[in-house]
Amino acid sequence: MSRPWTGCGTALVTPFTRDGSLDEAGVRRLARRQIEAGIHFLVPVGTTGESPTLSEDERVRVVELVVEEADGRVPVLAGAGGYDTRDVVQTARRMQAAGASGLLSVTPYYNRPTPEGLVQHYASIAAVGLPVIVYNVPGRTGVNVNVTTIVRLAALPNVVGVKEASGNVSQMCEICRAVPDGFVVLSGDDALTLPLMAIGGHGIISVVANQAPAEMAQMVDLASAGDFAGARRLHNRLMPLMTANFVESNPIPVKAAMAEMGLIEEIYRLPMVPPQPDSRAKILAALTAAQIPIRTPATTAPAARARREVAERERAGVGPREPER
Repeated sequence: MSRPWTGCGTALVTPFTRDGSLDEAGVRRLARRQIEAGIHFLVPVGTTGESPTLSEDERVRVVELVVEEADGRVPVLAGAGGYDTRDVVQTARRMQAAGASGLLSVTPYYNRPTPEGLVQHYASIAAVGLPVIVYNVPGRTGVNVNVTTIVRLAALPNVVGVKEASGNVSQMCEICRAVPDGFVVLSGDDALTLPLMAIGGHGIISVVANQAPAEMAQMVDLASAGDFAGARRLHNRLMPLMTANFVESNPIPVKAAMAEMGLIEEIYRLPMVPPQPDSRAKILAALTAAQIPIRTPATTAPAARARREVAERERAGVGPREPER
């Protein structure tokens, strides 16, 4: 992919050590794995990176580590969002100093700004001087950036694209139709990557690329080249994993899967907790369906425990537990 912020970017998980501190070696290792797999850009300290439970110093440190590991080979889009514009601008400046190539900034959550408030908020962030991708995820933030507002934001200097995770395909179509040429439209949902690219979108900021970076990068490359038949084959292979990654709140399932793959310690920060046994069984089944090997399928403790508990529930006639979202 030749244009900045197009293709497949990975919304990186943040690894922790067993004492709950930041795993700096793990951050480097995960970034290196992504780059070697051919990913197009890296997105640390977003929601998938558990940014709400990282201090600002920790978020900046993660970006420093990813930038150092990338060493100019791929751009780094650092997460810098929140509901206090002054704080976000301060964070944006620190991310710029840490070497980030651009910013992914989620809409202010909880205080639910008006469209005018959103425009002024993003104008303030863009004034820092880095390219800004707007992150629209109303299911988490409680505010939707509608098409009219996206068009206004696209006119701001340094606001270069949107990560569209509304799940509203009609809205995605309208955005692609309405924004100017050169404005990047990225999917925020792995499963909607190909539909979005079919109507003019430019790629994905991906969760499943944590598990399958080479496959996701190839899928997007094929779609970009017009080979949707080839892209669909990879999409169909990864679709169970795309679904399983959200059987519980992100990033619980993806971190559980990566632990089973031997990539990280399965450590979360509260209020994130390990998945329920039924959910873990679905995650393991999805890894198998996606042809992704796990470390020790028969003996890994969480996996074995999950299978045992699900079997016990089935013998007792207890149905599967509904996941919390």
